[in-house]
Amino acid sequence: MKPLKAELLLLIVTLFWGSSYIFMKMGLDTLGEFNLIALRFGLAFILAAALFHKRLRRVDIRTLKYGALLGFLLLGVFTCITFGLKTTTTSNAGFLVALTVIFVPLLEVLVFKKKVGPPQIFGATLAIAGIGLLTLNGSFQIRPGDFLCILSAVFYAAHILVTGKAVKTSDSLSIGILQLGFAGGYALVLSTLLETPSLPSSLPTWMAILALGILCSACGFILQPVAQKYTSPTRTGLIFALEPVFAALFGYLFAGEVLSLQGYSGAALVLLGIVAPELLGKMTWAPGTSQRKRRAG
Repeated sequence: MKPLKAELLLLIVTLFWGSSYIFMKMGLDTLGEFNLIALRFGLAFILAAALFHKRLRRVDIRTLKYGALLGFLLLGVFTCITFGLKTTTTSNAGFLVALTVIFVPLLEVLVFKKKVGPPQIFGATLAIAGIGLLTLNGSFQIRPGDFLCILSAVFYAAHILVTGKAVKTSDSLSIGILQLGFAGGYALVLSTLLETPSLPSSLPTWMAILALGILCSACGFILQPVAQKYTSPTRTGLIFALEPVFAALFGYLFAGEVLSLQGYSGAALVLLGIVAPELLGKMTWAPGTSQRKRRAG
């Protein structure tokens, strides 16, 4: 696969994920939070398992354990998002969940004691300033939904780090499929205990569940690792940084959500904080940079 085609696939995945916030809002009109998560990931697991059932026959205990752990983290991600969407906008949710890119290196520093470079510090500073503008109201209080979306980004960062460790010793595709099944299973148990599980009762809700299950989950989690093999991590990160932009676009087009000037300023800072470390890191550490500087001197 050519890099251009791979990057177009990643752009499509990012578009799917950006649209997921408005579909979750639609689904929450008639379904409970855990019910929605169970239907979304249950459907995604059934489709993915049907397509790659031969691969799943070779699953070992280690892969199963990683799938269970990643499914739990995935449940944390989407529990926070679905509950958060009840008291915040799809635009805010998209930009706040995108802070995952900032939290990954921060967790590496806290958990694995890795050193963080100036580009990451600069990006985190911009993102924190953006969070303040995006979430704080006149009384300097953050809404519960905004806080949950930030917590979701922390869960997602942990999910990425555990995935990075898991794929070194286990089959990545099998882990990806199993985590969908475990996330859906955990959510079904919680829905049974805390809600009344049910199927969608209206056409818009069915459309939301099908879009979340097929496009945002099954296609997204399958296309991402396939396409990512043929492009660089830097370009992948820049493409994924467009997710909150798509979330805001869908929120504007289908829910009439418009941010204030303060909100747009905060969103811009968050996006800049996400992109800046990638761009600055590439400029600073790209092979041959120091040689070019010496020649220029």
